[in-house]
Amino acid sequence: MRLFVALVPPEPALDEIESAFVPFHDGWPGLRWTSRESWHVTLAFYGEVDDLTTTRLRPRLERAAARHPRRELAFRGAGAFPRPRAARTLWTGIPADLRGLADSCLAAGRHEGIDTGRTLRFHPHLTVARTRSPHDVGPIVEALGTYEGGPWAADEIHLVRSHLGAQVRYETLYRWPLRDATTSR
Repeated sequence: MRLFVALVPPEPALDEIESAFVPFHDGWPGLRWTSRESWHVTLAFYGEVDDLTTTRLRPRLERAAARHPRRELAFRGAGAFPRPRAARTLWTGIPADLRGLADSCLAAGRHEGIDTGRTLRFHPHLTVARTRSPHDVGPIVEALGTYEGGPWAADEIHLVRSHLGAQVRYETLYRWPLRDATTSR
């Protein structure tokens, strides 16, 4: 099964993102807007993982979550990969350092023999649109430069399965709480 680890924002945060980006939908027919049900912040992508490895991965992810504190996050602005003038992915970002948490999730996979293949620097974001060919989304990125969502509690990580097909669907298999910020390690 195809797996990844993610933070799943609460409904009010998703409402704000939807309100910010929906006004652009009709004017940008070249973009494939992602569905709200699929919105998440990927921490670690594992790809295809067998059942045995998934079973062994679970306690490692539980320990990884317990090492990192719950925290308040907020979405801010818009951006694009690889760049706004030739984008394939349009996103809203999180201006917080989540590298430690992402690295712990990646390490959990590596300890179970999962080659994540990650070579790019981690940039926490939520994908709102994709395109097969590069598009200039600079006007959207500019227009949403001042977008700031309200704070939300990132209090657990999710191990998510991707069901590929005409309509990609995500299913949370397991979730683990992050450490209470007042609890020592």
